[in-house]
Amino acid sequence: EIYQCDWSSDVCSSDLAFGEQLFFDPRLSTGGKVSCATCHLPERNFTDGRQRGVGLDEVDRNTPTVVDVRYHRWFGWDGGNDNLWAQSLRPLLDARELATSEGRVAAAMRSEPDFNCAYRRVFGDPARAPDDTVFVNVGKALAAYQETLVSARTPFDDFRDALARGDRQAMRRYPLDAQRGLKIFVGKGSCSVCHFGPAFTNGEFHEIGISVLGRRNFIDWGRYQGIKMLRSTRFNLEGPYNDDPQRSTAMSTQHVTLGAINYEQFKVPSLRGVALTAPYMHNGMLDTLEAVVSHYSNFDPALMHQVHQFDEEGLPMILPPDTLLKPLNLTAGEISDLVAFLKSLTPKRRATVRAKVVQRPA
Repeated sequence: EIYQCDWSSDVCSSDLAFGEQLFFDPRLSTGGKVSCATCHLPERNFTDGRQRGVGLDEVDRNTPTVVDVRYHRWFGWDGGNDNLWAQSLRPLLDARELATSEGRVAAAMRSEPDFNCAYRRVFGDPARAPDDTVFVNVGKALAAYQETLVSARTPFDDFRDALARGDRQAMRRYPLDAQRGLKIFVGKGSCSVCHFGPAFTNGEFHEIGISVLGRRNFIDWGRYQGIKMLRSTRFNLEGPYNDDPQRSTAMSTQHVTLGAINYEQFKVPSLRGVALTAPYMHNGMLDTLEAVVSHYSNFDPALMHQVHQFDEEGLPMILPPDTLLKPLNLTAGEISDLVAFLKSLTPKRRATVRAKVVQRPA
């Protein structure tokens, strides 16, 4: 059957529609078995419910949600990418995920009729572009789709707005245990030091006393290896594929420094929709929100690594671990209240809604 390109179709109309098609299409993977949606399931708030993600093989980290990813500055648990399109390319090349290559992806855009139709509509004829350009454009289409995935309103949003307008009747609809948990969150728990703003995250990286030892004695150094990756990849915003000729979007990348303190640091995740994204932590080692709160309540500060540096004379010195994180010593009731608050940060409905994509340099 000969495929006829319908230039008025949704798939051919925009980069985000093309990206949506690519996100769910297994033909991008070697063997045609898995897609981005294999790990990012819409019905699970674009996670997979597994301890660690599984593409063609199991990876080393838990699958983070891509909901609200449009608001991020760094991408991945280690921040190894400074833009969403590069992060979208990362699993395509990983041998354990989609295990493809730039050449295979470019060949698919040229040979698969529906891919070719959509690609030509958005980016031009793929046959006239080098493989690497076609590959990067596929990442940018995937990013355009993911930028439409935004979280819906939560019970806490309703309470916050009622509080702002002084609507006591509406405020009373917010559960009392969640209100008590909110006081702990911004008070005794100091959770809002890292989890603040509309997304409840500072978007940065911290050590949190979670083991970095993985399967087969693999050690995950987190942000330390992420910065090394960020510096080495040609897909960062300082590289040739940034659409902004002034590289103004690369300011954060230019000021990233690598140091011993970056060992064992992982990205602070957003708490919006957190009740839908179990299990938790970079390695998925905690199954429930109760387990997460209990970890912060009772963790042993001795688990925090010591930072080894040298003084001006070249003599070794050991710095104490980051003192930002301290055991909270919560009671059972306080743990329950804090969990109730965290659950109130989850949308009343699971489905995400599309938002107009903000047109900006990629």
